[in-house]
Amino acid sequence: MSTPTSTPAGGAAPPPGQPSPPVFNARLATGLLGALLAAMVAGLNGRIPGLVLADLRGALGFGLDDASWLTTAYSAGELAAMPFATWLAITFSLRRFQLTMLLTALLLSAVMPYVRDLHLLLALRVLHGFSGGALIPLLMMSCLRFLPPPIRLHGLAVFALVATFSPNVALWLAALWVDRLEDWRLVYWHVLPVGLAAAALVAWGIPKLPLALPRLKQANWFGMGLGVPGLMLLVVGVDQGVRLDWFHSPLIVAALLTGLVFTTLFLASEWGHPAPFNRLQLLERRNVWLGFVSLAVLLMVMATAVTLPANVLGQLQGFRMEQSAAIGLIVGLPQLVLGPFVALLLYQRWVDARHVFAAGLACMAAGCWLAASITSEWMVQQFMWAEILQAVGQPMAMVALLFLVTSVVQPMEGPFLAGMVNIVRVFSATVGGAVIGQLTAVRSRFHTEMLLDRAGQLLPRIGPSDTAQETLAATVAQQASVLTTADIYRVFAVLAVLLIPAVLKLQHIPAPVVNRTPRNAPPAAPAGATS
Repeated sequence: MSTPTSTPAGGAAPPPGQPSPPVFNARLATGLLGALLAAMVAGLNGRIPGLVLADLRGALGFGLDDASWLTTAYSAGELAAMPFATWLAITFSLRRFQLTMLLTALLLSAVMPYVRDLHLLLALRVLHGFSGGALIPLLMMSCLRFLPPPIRLHGLAVFALVATFSPNVALWLAALWVDRLEDWRLVYWHVLPVGLAAAALVAWGIPKLPLALPRLKQANWFGMGLGVPGLMLLVVGVDQGVRLDWFHSPLIVAALLTGLVFTTLFLASEWGHPAPFNRLQLLERRNVWLGFVSLAVLLMVMATAVTLPANVLGQLQGFRMEQSAAIGLIVGLPQLVLGPFVALLLYQRWVDARHVFAAGLACMAAGCWLAASITSEWMVQQFMWAEILQAVGQPMAMVALLFLVTSVVQPMEGPFLAGMVNIVRVFSATVGGAVIGQLTAVRSRFHTEMLLDRAGQLLPRIGPSDTAQETLAATVAQQASVLTTADIYRVFAVLAVLLIPAVLKLQHIPAPVVNRTPRNAPPAAPAGATS
């Protein structure tokens, strides 16, 4: 089912009783910069501790199994915040709620290095994830709400940096704090200066809006009571599934089944509630539901850009993060230029956003296919062209996708869409990691068994020497890792190619018309404008 499109460029006056949208000026631009920095802080808080988990285990004295829950706890809290963040921001005012969540995240970052009790640390990481997870939808909501039509696509490009810039640069930052400066506490503390600056910018630049406390009586609190534990349990089941062998673990079975039941009931209650946190009826529009499916697959493909080659170089060459950090910079830094360039391209009347999206997927598929040629001799430079293709393809796909999805919603539906997009983003990232982990386990076992069968034929020739047998075992393990990595790259290359026909089925959205509003016309209502 499709509805008439309403592009973010908009043109309708505010509904009766609604305040006029604030005029975009330098002060508001400063506030949006603060919102971007706050979202970056949230992304780095979730990403970097997971990259240096081995160092955190050593510093805190945790075992491998116990420490693995630190990442899961953050992801669970992050996803639990996504459906409700924009509703809470409207109810308690965007500026007030954003500052509360940001300062809470910074306070937790400051105290966490001093916590040594695992259970307390896990509880703090859940709160850390909840406060950080609330900040990212607010960035998208702010971009849709405050930016005027001539630059609104650039706002979407700014939001896309949360997925294309922060996760990729995180590898270099993690290496800087742990390998170069040799202080694991900086993994948490490094966000404090940026976060405080973001708080100052938000406090000064985001407009002060009145509270809307009567909304509290209308909210779907029963649905929230189901949704929060349901989403958290799904994250637990997916994130820990590979490590605990999925349905062979009673914990994973219980988490997935309970999470699925609770989440289903939450979605059903949201669908029928007169004042939901998420307007699920938006999924009836082709560009929304198909766009969300495309976003989920896109984020899984993007997961192969930096983390996979960094892990492979660690296994094959014994690289520390510092030695492979350049991979993250190759993909991450160009996003600061390529994102705005793609937004500028989408403003051209002759450009079809679906074709830009498809071209981005083709670049990413080509990058994965090039990386599938990996051998045991590869270093960082051998990944160069594959990473360049990823760097080019990611903003083309992400910015075009955001444009196609946001253009079919009415201005007042912007906050609902911001929350739903980020639910898909966070959960897809978790599923993508689980898929890569499962593929690694299955294909590694297959290739190891195949190579051992062939190696058995060589044992009579090399004799009973322990050294020779150890060398043969190490070679088998190395080559199994190489073949497994090549398989994973091929799977995601094919997945990206298969997504292209679906992308071309999205509803065509013409480029926004800008600078054509009559002088005396009423101001446009930005997406998400609400009291």
